[in-house]
This record gives sequence, C-alpha cells and structure tokens, in this order.
Amino acid sequence: MNESPEACVARELLEETGLKALDLKFHGVLNFYFGDRNELDWIVYVFSTKAFEGEPKAGGEGNLQWFAFEDIPYDEMWQDDKHWLPLLLEDKSFRGNFYFDEEGKELLDLDLMIFTLNDRRDKI
Repeated sequence: MNESPEACVARELLEETGLKALDLKFHGVLNFYFGDRNELDWIVYVFSTKAFEGEPKAGGEGNLQWFAFEDIPYDEMWQDDKHWLPLLLEDKSFRGNFYFDEEGKELLDLDLMIFTLNDRRDKI
C-alpha cells in the first residue's frame, strides 16, 4: 500500500479506535533497531490530534483508556515511550533512534533530539 504517513495514521486511528482525526500535527520520526545489527527495523512517524469525531471503541489492539498526564503507565509500555511521549505532550518536535536487544525487551541506547521553533537542536 502506498499511502502517506498522514493517511496511514488517520486510517490506523479509525481502524483501532473508531475515531476520525480532524487535524493531525506531525511531531517527528523515531527509528528502531533490534539486536546488534546496524540495520533499521522500524520507522515510526509520530502525530497527535486534539480534534476528532466519533466514540472510542476498542479494536484488536487492546482496550482503550484515558489517562491524566501524571498517571500514564510508562512501566507497562515500551521502554522508549517514556523518552519521547512527554515531548509530544509538551507539543515539541523531535527525532530519535532507539536501540533494543534482539527481543525488543530492553532498551540499550538512544539518541533523541528536540527541534524548537527556531530550529535549534537540543540533544537530550
């Protein structure tokens, strides 16, 4: 399927939650590497939305639940999420590389950059 990242996230959001995004904001790109090879395994484009239509409904990916920022269960999520999700919630733009063990259970290293409005790059 040849679809843009924007079209893909809109389709996935609708399929997995029943929600139609009315606007999407692009935040960045995350690259994932698994094992000791230098080959890129996944590229993830990160978007957010504050406006949507529909009622949330659980799909095949699991149950849906809203969380207050301070209650996000990072310990139940992928280990990389605690590094980039707070940046998204602060409405920042970023780019990152995450290096996991072969099974994807342990985050071994990361490289995460924030892009500000002035295009100044602050390395975390």
